[in-house]
Amino acid sequence: MASRKPADEDYIDIDDTYDANQDDDAGTGGYAWEEEYKRSWDILQEDSEGRLSSVVSQLQQQRKRRRLLKDTAIIQRGIIRHLFLILDLSEAMNEKDLRPSRVELTLTYAQQFVIEFFDQNPISQLGIIATRDGIAEKLTELSGNPTDHIKALKTKKNTETSGEASLQNALQLARASMLGVPSHGSKEVLLIFGSLTTCDPGDIHETIDLLKKEMVRVNIVGLAAEVQICRVLCESTKGTYGIVLNEAHYKDLLFEVVPPPAVLPNKNTSNLVTMGFPRRLVEDQASFCVCHSKLTLGGYICPKCKSKICELPSDCDICGLTLVSSPHLARSYHHLFPVDNFDEIKGNSERGTHCFSCLTQFDNLETSGAKFSCPKCAQEFCAECDIFVHEVLHNCPGCWSVGKKSS
Repeated sequence: MASRKPADEDYIDIDDTYDANQDDDAGTGGYAWEEEYKRSWDILQEDSEGRLSSVVSQLQQQRKRRRLLKDTAIIQRGIIRHLFLILDLSEAMNEKDLRPSRVELTLTYAQQFVIEFFDQNPISQLGIIATRDGIAEKLTELSGNPTDHIKALKTKKNTETSGEASLQNALQLARASMLGVPSHGSKEVLLIFGSLTTCDPGDIHETIDLLKKEMVRVNIVGLAAEVQICRVLCESTKGTYGIVLNEAHYKDLLFEVVPPPAVLPNKNTSNLVTMGFPRRLVEDQASFCVCHSKLTLGGYICPKCKSKICELPSDCDICGLTLVSSPHLARSYHHLFPVDNFDEIKGNSERGTHCFSCLTQFDNLETSGAKFSCPKCAQEFCAECDIFVHEVLHNCPGCWSVGKKSS
């Protein structure tokens, strides 16, 4: 049987001619996915000298300032925090959708989180729990020494992945470890969860009810798709639940837990907290400390029971007194009275030509002369000083210099 010869209408006519105006109509036509897709490289434009460095610097400043634009209302916060960091070390953490892998990036960010947490919360305590093979293991106890936590995160044996994660076992271990937390301290859990399943020995809803009853706030950072039980857990305990989009978004979600949260409305807080301010001990010969039972040179003497401890802040193992230093309290105080967000000044300002803090001319800045003004003292600052004031100094130099700092 002879094959049929195709007619002319069976062919598809394709117009391969180039239209010079088709780029102008790209935004109004084409496929839906083409319109929704954001071409991030189109926003990069050269400056007058044909360089991209100023544009890239400006984008970096915008990303940094995005973390600063937060609620600055004066509310009651729990500055004495007890937080457990739970790490998912199941087989799902070996995925490479986050570079170099989920587990390696998580361990790197966890070490940075520990340093930043104690820098912003010096009188708080932190512990680390790992879950794998259907069980939960406590890597470090609640303590105020970041060196112990970073050392545990760098130990290869503690960071090996295997099996499945157990959400219930990890939460039960964290809850049991915080039973002795005093009423003036907040109890929190930060869970980094990369699995889509959890291997639990019982009803996890009973664990959620216990956490809610004991006012333990649970925050979860998900590395995969959203899991319904994680959403229920965070909503029941007044926590937050976020899914990472990329490496930078992962870090932003993780570091959102660093500032202390608002005190729960039904929490029975104490008005006065007994604290001790120990004096520094200088020794020529080593002596035993009560915290590690080891021979050490130097330390601090508890003002109540005269015992020797190694570092501050901590609780005395003999009399249970909370031991801190005055700089620790001062660094925790800025969370209660944060600096207001600075307003960005559009266009050229006739008032200021130099940054009030670093005295740099705005015309010489790489960020195209970006200026920000304090809403109270109206002094103008560059982008670098704006970030420095909110993240490090926590006081406006303009308000302090003109004596307009509000009480």
